[in-house]
Amino acid sequence: MGEPFKINFSDGISAQAIRVNSKSQISDALSKLELLVDRPTIVLVGGAGGLVEEDLKRLQPLFLEVIAPLAETIKANVIDGGTDAGVMRLMGLARTKINANFPLIGIAAEGTIILPDVESLNHKAASLESHHTKFVLVPGDNWGDESPWLSQIATKLAKATPSVTVLINGGEIARKDVKYSLSDKRPVVVVAGSGRLADELAADGKDTPLIKIVNLTDSSEKIIQLIRNLLKED
Repeated sequence: MGEPFKINFSDGISAQAIRVNSKSQISDALSKLELLVDRPTIVLVGGAGGLVEEDLKRLQPLFLEVIAPLAETIKANVIDGGTDAGVMRLMGLARTKINANFPLIGIAAEGTIILPDVESLNHKAASLESHHTKFVLVPGDNWGDESPWLSQIATKLAKATPSVTVLINGGEIARKDVKYSLSDKRPVVVVAGSGRLADELAADGKDTPLIKIVNLTDSSEKIIQLIRNLLKED
């Protein structure tokens, strides 16, 4: 594991990042990034490049009116895949739009991303989303290599405090993310009506102890209250 370094984006924004090579380094990496642990943690997973502009406009209120304000109110850590696409882009823009201060942490497999001023050999690599405040770069050259890291980092950040995963839309990589969250006993809020995987998992309409279903058309207050309840300590 190296020391934290600064990523300077073309829009003039910068963020701190750190590379980790083994899961035993996670706690030290979070400390070096000066992230506070033992606080509510929201894991955001779902659609990325598969979301078209119409989808982004339809989903935007969920971020502006629910996820970002809630994270700010409860001083949560929010983590996602960190790239400039889909739900991750919406999360970054929403945080900036409401002038929030909560940490927004991107977890990305280094072989799948483009760092400013660094040439990538992967023609499918994606840019990082510039409104994230921190990045943890993990080993891997394929999309989905970050999935187990995302879940373990969420566990380390939350520590003794509850955490929750929110699934919005999503495909096969999001399916892996959900699998890891459930394996770590992290409840998953599935947003029905957001499309693809979320709608598939919500099809039977039944909650389980670890899967809770809300609808994109539900009121902001209803969705906020459900997530808050899941983040309350026993």
